Amino acid sequence: MFAGTVGWVLYICYGTDFVMREHQGDYVDFLNGAVATSTAVKNYIAQNIFLTYVGRAAEIVLFLLATMTIVEILNNNGCFDFLAPMVRTRKSRKLLWSLSAVTFIISANLDNLTTTALMLVVVHNLVEGRRLRIIYGSAVVIAANTGGALTVIGDPAGVFLWNKNAVTATNFSMSLLLPCLVAWALPVFMLGRMLPERVDIVWKTLPYRGDDTNLNVWQRMLMLVVGIGGLWFIPTFHNITKLSPFLGALCVLSILWIVNELFNHRLMNVEKMIERRIPRSLQYGVIQMMLFVMGLMLAVGVVEETGAVRWLAVRCDAYIHNIWIMGALAGLVSSVLDNFATALSFFSLYDVSKEISLAPTDQYALSFASNGYYWKGVAYCCAVAGNIFAFGSMSGVALLKMERLPIMWYFRNVGWKAFVGWLVGFLVLMLQTIV
Repeated sequence: MFAGTVGWVLYICYGTDFVMREHQGDYVDFLNGAVATSTAVKNYIAQNIFLTYVGRAAEIVLFLLATMTIVEILNNNGCFDFLAPMVRTRKSRKLLWSLSAVTFIISANLDNLTTTALMLVVVHNLVEGRRLRIIYGSAVVIAANTGGALTVIGDPAGVFLWNKNAVTATNFSMSLLLPCLVAWALPVFMLGRMLPERVDIVWKTLPYRGDDTNLNVWQRMLMLVVGIGGLWFIPTFHNITKLSPFLGALCVLSILWIVNELFNHRLMNVEKMIERRIPRSLQYGVIQMMLFVMGLMLAVGVVEETGAVRWLAVRCDAYIHNIWIMGALAGLVSSVLDNFATALSFFSLYDVSKEISLAPTDQYALSFASNGYYWKGVAYCCAVAGNIFAFGSMSGVALLKMERLPIMWYFRNVGWKAFVGWLVGFLVLMLQTIV
C-alpha cells in the first residue's frame, strides 16, 4: 500500500514528462485549447489515468470481499460442519488424502486463503500432535494453492486474468486440470510416507449453535447450495452480461444474505456475541489480503504508466522469446516473493492480443491471445511454486503463523516435494501444447 501511494505521488510530481510521452494525444484533447499548466496535468492524471487503475483494483477487491463474505456466512451458520466427520479416520494416509482432496475441491470453488483458514481449523481440532498437524497443514496449503490455480475464482491471479479477458473460465480450467492434479497429488503422496500407520484423532462433538444459528440440516444444505451454486453461476453471469464478475458475486451474496436473514429472523435481536471458530489472526489475514491486492495493483499500475513495463517486455521478447522460460522464471520468483505480486508483474508485461490480427503460424504471438498459454503458464507457476517456501503464498503464511513453523523445517520436509510437484505439472502443461 505504501509503494502504491508513494508511487502515484511521485508520478504526479513529474506528471508532465510521463503524460506527454505516453498520452500526448489524449492530453491535448483533454486541454481542448486551454493552456497546459501543472494543475491541468494533475487533473488529467487524476481523472483519466489514476481512476482507471483504481477501478481495476476495485474489481478484484470487491470480488474477494463478496466471496469471502459468502464463506463467512456459510461457516457462521454451520454449513461446513460436515467436513470434520467426513474426513475423520484413524488411518493416517487416508486422513491425509481426505483432508487434501476436500481442500482441493473447496479451494477451486472458493478462494485459496479462505479455504486454507477453514481447513487448518479442521486439522487443529482433529489432530493433537504438533508434528503431525504440521504435515497435515502443509498438505492443506499445497491442496489449497493447486486447487485455487485450477479455476478463475480460486486465486486472485485467476480473477485478474478473467477481468482482463485474457482467459475464459472453462478453457482455463480444462487446460490446468491435469497439471494442477499432478502438482497436488505428487507432494501429498510423498508427505504420506512421513506419517505413521495410524494417528490419534480428537473426537469432538459439533459445537453448540444456540447463540448464532437455529438452522436444521436441510436449511444449512440449502444455504450451501445457494452460496456454492451461486459462485458456479458467476462465469455464466459474466458471459451473458459482459459485466465485471464482482457484480455477479455481489448478486450471489445479496441472495444468500436474504436467505440467511429469513432463516435466522428470530435471532436478529440476540445481543450475545457470535462465537467464531476461525482464529482472529486468520480473519485479519483475509482483510490484509484485500488491502494488499489494492496496494499492489496501484503500485504495478504506476510503474506501467512510466513506460518501464513496456521497456522490459521489449527486452524479454528480444532476449528470451519463450513463454515457458518466462513461466519458469515467474515460478522461481514467486517461490520467494508473494505469488500474486509475481503473477501481476508478469501479466502486466503484455496486453491481450487480438487473434484475428495474428499470423496463424506465429505460435509465440498466439500465446498472448485470449486463452493463450502465456497467461495459463504464469498463473500455474506462480500459484503452485508459492508452495516451495511457505512464505511464497498467503496460505503458506497462514500455516506459518498458526503453527509457528520454522521456514527451513518446512523446506527440508515439504518444500522440495512441492518443487517436484510443480516441475512435473509444468512439464505436463508444456506437453499439452505439443499434443
